[in-house]
Formats: sequence, C-alpha cells, structure tokens
Amino acid sequence: MTTPRLEQTPFKLAPDAYKAMTALETAIVKSGLEHSLIELVKMRASQINGCAYCIHMHSTDARKAGETEMRLYMLNAWRESTLYTPREQAALAWTESLTMVAATGAPDKDYELVKAEFSDAEQVNLTMLIGAINAWNRLAIAFRLAHPKEGSRVAA
Repeated sequence: MTTPRLEQTPFKLAPDAYKAMTALETAIVKSGLEHSLIELVKMRASQINGCAYCIHMHSTDARKAGETEMRLYMLNAWRESTLYTPREQAALAWTESLTMVAATGAPDKDYELVKAEFSDAEQVNLTMLIGAINAWNRLAIAFRLAHPKEGSRVAA
C-alpha cells in the first residue's frame, strides 16, 4: 500500500483546475460517444498507466452502466478477443497509441482504424477523452491517491 503524498485531495487544493477537467469530462459525455466505449477507453488507458485509483473507479462505473464482467476481464487482451466491436477495437488501438505516444508516435495504421469508424468530430472527442484520462491517471499516480477498499466509488 502506498501512502498519499498530499494531506488533502488534489481536487480540493486546485478547485479551478478540477472544475476545468470536470467540464471537459462533461463535454466528452455529451459528445455522443457511447458510454460503454468511454469507460473501455478509460479502463484501458488506466491499465497501461497502472493507475489503480482509476481502474477501480471506471470498472465500478462500467459495471453499474451494464458492462459485462467478461469484457472487463478481457480488456487487457482485446486484440485477441471477439468481444469487442470494430469501433471499440479502433478506439482501443488509438487509446494505446496515444497513451504510449512517446514510443508509438501515433502510427498511421491506428489512425486509419479510427478514421474508418469515427467521424471527424468523434475523432477529436475520442482523442480528448484519451488525453483527459491520461491526465487523471497522472494526477492519481503522482499523488498516490488510494481507491476505496471494496466496491464503492471514489469521492472527489
């Protein structure tokens, strides 16, 4: 178990920045991207980044929204699974590419998958979603935010 680095949550210490990030989250939710796709993207980026706080939050949210346990279990191996639609696969490939952008350079092959499944506006919203979850992951990891012990959602 890690010890949090701050005595208060970063959300309370930087309320204006938190408000801006939650406004971005609201815009993404209202963008028309499917809720299930949003949660899969958040989960996958959080897995890559090793963010227990966000994995806990988004697996809880996804299950509450009707996501199946098996799709959550298989997410780390989505490329080898038949449980995800071509649209979800494209979003997951783009998520991996952008989450590891220093290593991948956002390759054309992944962009072509996204371009085939998402409108131009959806591509921008998906990319904003990926950027946002990576920012949340970095915040949680940097300050060692701890997830709840069992089942409950983390309060901001």
